[in-house]
Amino acid sequence: MADELYKTLGVKKDASEDEIKKAYRKLARKYHPDRNPGDKEAEEKFKEVSAAHDVLADPEKRKEYDAGPSFAGFGGAGGNPFGGGNPFGGGGAQAGSFGGDFGDILSGIFSRGGGGRGRPQAVRGRDLETEVELGFDQAINGTQISVTVPKQERCATCHGSGAAPGTSPVTCPRCEGRGIDPQNQGFFSISQPCPQCGGAGEIIEDPCPTCGGSGVTQQSKRYKVNIPAGVKDGSRIRLAGKGEAGPRGGPNGDLYVTTRVAASPVFRRLDDGNLEVTVPISIPEAVRGGTIEVPTLDGTKKIKIAPGTKHGALQRLRGEGAPKGKGKGRGDIRYRLEIEVPKDLNEEQQKAVDELAAALNGHDPRADLLRKAGA
Repeated sequence: MADELYKTLGVKKDASEDEIKKAYRKLARKYHPDRNPGDKEAEEKFKEVSAAHDVLADPEKRKEYDAGPSFAGFGGAGGNPFGGGNPFGGGGAQAGSFGGDFGDILSGIFSRGGGGRGRPQAVRGRDLETEVELGFDQAINGTQISVTVPKQERCATCHGSGAAPGTSPVTCPRCEGRGIDPQNQGFFSISQPCPQCGGAGEIIEDPCPTCGGSGVTQQSKRYKVNIPAGVKDGSRIRLAGKGEAGPRGGPNGDLYVTTRVAASPVFRRLDDGNLEVTVPISIPEAVRGGTIEVPTLDGTKKIKIAPGTKHGALQRLRGEGAPKGKGKGRGDIRYRLEIEVPKDLNEEQQKAVDELAAALNGHDPRADLLRKAGA
């Protein structure tokens, strides 16, 4: 179990946060249900990858997971949230498809204390993550887009209790509803999940015929996501309570939507809402200066260029860039002027160049540079 989640993402145990993030994104795109409609195997793999990312992307959860021995209480039948049984009853769960978030399972177990008689806390459902692809204009202006997510939802038959209609779970006789089984180990007292109820504190004598006692069923849900104006590639939008339902009536997790924004053929995004455009200008325009027309997000505008403009010079239109966030205004558009030098000249053009050279009276633009170099 010590490196099972690392194997799921295909990374080494000492992988950095960026390596884990890149591995997850690659696998999530590969197995995403939208790209594999009707493929149950890909759907399960997507859930495994998401579950592994939930743990390894969180520094605290990863630290707990890497500790290894701290998870000994989860071993054996009915006690391993990564396979071989479900610690909350209702049959086994495969890696990545268990009902609760791993960190919440830990906190639920270890926060109960050694001898307290309080009932186990309801386990929160797993957070989910999906991606949406946006055009550049959609990202700049904002839009609303729909996403379909396969997830565990509260069972409609038993309303999440896991018990057959007309019945209710009963208090576990071994742990008396605490969900833990204190064991004395010399000077230490170690609390482990109750082996009879798997830490739930309750036993289902007559499981629900629909969900088999888990309290959840697999469904596909469609949600509308409001994309804010100015969103960037890789931004995460949180939909509270739209993740998976917790086992035995536990609260839902959240859904995180990651945006993938297509590149623009004209504008390049910089920081803080600023954009950049490469604008070609002719040799006469660079020499004489003048007024030129340039593209904006809403059409075109005119800007002035000074006589003697150099290759790579920058001009700016303030407040014409992308939105920087609610109430923060817009960035700027920066125009990088590049002098366009023709490669092939006809006879008339060649003559004009010769006349210009003669008019400049043999001016050498490199003379000052060579002088400074001592040449």
